[in-house]
Amino acid sequence: MHPDSAALTVRGRLALTTASFVLMVVATMSLGPLIADGGWWWLCAFVSAGVFFGGAGLRALRVPSALVPVLEGVVLLLLLTLLFGGSTSIAFIVPTPDTFAAFGELFTGSQRTIAQQTVPAVAVPALTFALALGVGLLSILLDVLVQIARVPALAAIPAFVPVVIPGFLVEAGADIPVLVATAAAYLLLLRVDVRVLRRARIDRGDDEDVATVSAPKRVPVASTLGASLGVAATGLVVASLLTASTPSISTSLLLGNGSQGALFARGVSPFLDLGRDLRRPEARPAFRYLAQDGDRPYFTLLTLDSFEGDVWSVTETPVDGDNTVDAMGAPEGLGAEVATSEHPIDVLVNEVRTTWLPVPYPSTRIEGLSGSWYWDDGPLTVRSVDTNTAGQRYEVTRLEVEPTVEQLRDAGGPRSVDPRFLELPDAVPPIISDTAVRLAGSAATPYDAAVAIQAYLRSPEFEYSTEAPVADGYDGGGFEVIAAFLEAKSGYCVHFASTMAVLAREAGIPSRISVGYTSGTPTPERVDGVQRVEVDSHDLHAWPELYFEGVGWIPFEPTPGRGSVPEYSRPGAGQAQTSVLPAAPSTTAPSTGRPELDPDRGLAGGATDPLQSQAPLRAGMLLVAVLALLLMPAGLRVLQRAMRRRRIRQRRGAANAAWDELRAQAADLGVGGADATPRAFAAYLASRPAFHDAEVLAALLRLRDAVERARYGPGVEATGDRGDQSAAAPAGGVPRADPALLDLDVALRALIRDASARDRLIAALLPKSLADRVRRASGVRTADGA
Repeated sequence: MHPDSAALTVRGRLALTTASFVLMVVATMSLGPLIADGGWWWLCAFVSAGVFFGGAGLRALRVPSALVPVLEGVVLLLLLTLLFGGSTSIAFIVPTPDTFAAFGELFTGSQRTIAQQTVPAVAVPALTFALALGVGLLSILLDVLVQIARVPALAAIPAFVPVVIPGFLVEAGADIPVLVATAAAYLLLLRVDVRVLRRARIDRGDDEDVATVSAPKRVPVASTLGASLGVAATGLVVASLLTASTPSISTSLLLGNGSQGALFARGVSPFLDLGRDLRRPEARPAFRYLAQDGDRPYFTLLTLDSFEGDVWSVTETPVDGDNTVDAMGAPEGLGAEVATSEHPIDVLVNEVRTTWLPVPYPSTRIEGLSGSWYWDDGPLTVRSVDTNTAGQRYEVTRLEVEPTVEQLRDAGGPRSVDPRFLELPDAVPPIISDTAVRLAGSAATPYDAAVAIQAYLRSPEFEYSTEAPVADGYDGGGFEVIAAFLEAKSGYCVHFASTMAVLAREAGIPSRISVGYTSGTPTPERVDGVQRVEVDSHDLHAWPELYFEGVGWIPFEPTPGRGSVPEYSRPGAGQAQTSVLPAAPSTTAPSTGRPELDPDRGLAGGATDPLQSQAPLRAGMLLVAVLALLLMPAGLRVLQRAMRRRRIRQRRGAANAAWDELRAQAADLGVGGADATPRAFAAYLASRPAFHDAEVLAALLRLRDAVERARYGPGVEATGDRGDQSAAAPAGGVPRADPALLDLDVALRALIRDASARDRLIAALLPKSLADRVRRASGVRTADGA
């Protein structure tokens, strides 16, 4: 008889726990291509070990099985508190309400960094928290499947989660060696489960009411690995197909895909995505606009305000349903004495597809949009929760802010702005702090310091190049990149903007970075006398915005050869004469601000972009693959049932096939005693209410008698009291159904009637008899040959 879960020894359960832990940590290695360095993996392994071996300890103390997953969740909470709770906890391990608030901030931050980072992502604390939490929860699920549900074959489901993720984010998917190692770890778990269960059955030896023959303590390896190899190979094939059929769907953050929350590479680094677009050989149309009075503004998509030393990121806030775009908020810090004027601009989006709307900063209202669009407090960026920019036509009213040099010099230090706009990590490379002191140390006002920084970056010492940062390995916007850029003095808008923003913060000036488009290229075409301007992927740009008290946020242009320098920021502005520092050589950056060589991937992808056009197909393929994986046990059970019925019809071991199917259905429905002798099992079934009917009971007894004659008789299989002649075809007639099939169907219907709806559903989707068959491959073999 199949031993219950309590029959497993502490040693056996520890072996299963170790194998489960190995499977989880090996599968987690699949995330390696997505995350830089390896410290995150050790942290995840530590959390997983705490969950698995904490559960093993609880079982050794004979804690009820139903409580173990709950207590494993408590262990996970304590570990997360130890690792991420910090001063909010008691004794570094007991969480407090402040700890949960910190966890909430970390979880929100993880969503932000996932949406903003490109692969390989920097493992910032928020991201490692999400990884540790996810691996911990998957470990609990895997432990439940192996130790409580006793269906180790389904351990492939939680292990499959980290394996499949890289296929959606990087072109190559998960590394083949890691896939092979994961399959081997899965195979090891199945092997350990078979061995542990066989040992439990041998050690128990108390099945006095069941005729059994003990298998040898050592059996051929093939007899235990056959089924395991099949399941493991199937899982490996499915994982490989998914990783191959879903190459990187990582479009850039600016391109988007119509939804707000995406995994990596719609993000972080809009910087790196922007760089790839600027290197694109051919420009992709983005949008066009009509602006009166020769108005040529920059168009902002998103604003990066948080700098962690490695990446610039967005401080994401929930969408406020009251912030509708028909009346947008006032610019932060703008005083009444600063001159302003409104300018209407008609925009028609061509191909760019993003959830962020290109709008000038600041704007006062937007009309004509379809879908739900809301503006964010502070940066006044505009995003949608249910649509994207594709095909949108709208009128945006731009507020032009025209501060004077005197107003900027009189602004003084920042008083009302959020301190986060001045935050910098502690480890500032010396070249950055030294440059800030040299440029801004002698400046009379923050404004003069800002002008000096911009003038320095636009001086002939620096050149515009989209290729040099890639060739020399310092692409991006982090501290190390900025330090390398100040040494090499060659880069593109990302490097100039991030360098000026960091130098400004070093000088005590609040700063942030806007990512969007320059003003574009005017065309000869006019509409109602207004010149049309075309904007494409070569106009993608990043620029710094600095905050001055009483004036608010104003843009600067430190990138030579790109865009236009605001009048108030030119050296000597406000004096009788003005001088403009020359830009870098035009051979490197043409006057249009467009580099001669551009990348192969863009934020302005249109409807014909392969990634966009194939996204529904890939989503469908993923859905089909996941459903196939989940329905695999049910499919195998249907195939097994069909093969047994075919054996019955063909008179090949009909009685054994019918009895095996009856036992399998009983096991699937959770009916005990299926591994007993035919007589004992029939007696057990006869006691159940559904078998009290005389016809049902007679069918059951005929099946029992037939299998006993087949197994213990003289060698001629019979089907029951009806005899074999009932299966023959009458002269000129249609063959009658086999009596064994008729009796089997009657007994099966009785079993199903006797089961609850829940048991029927579990029997259909997760047939327990399949797992029992794997266990019996090397376990105690009953007299019926099961």
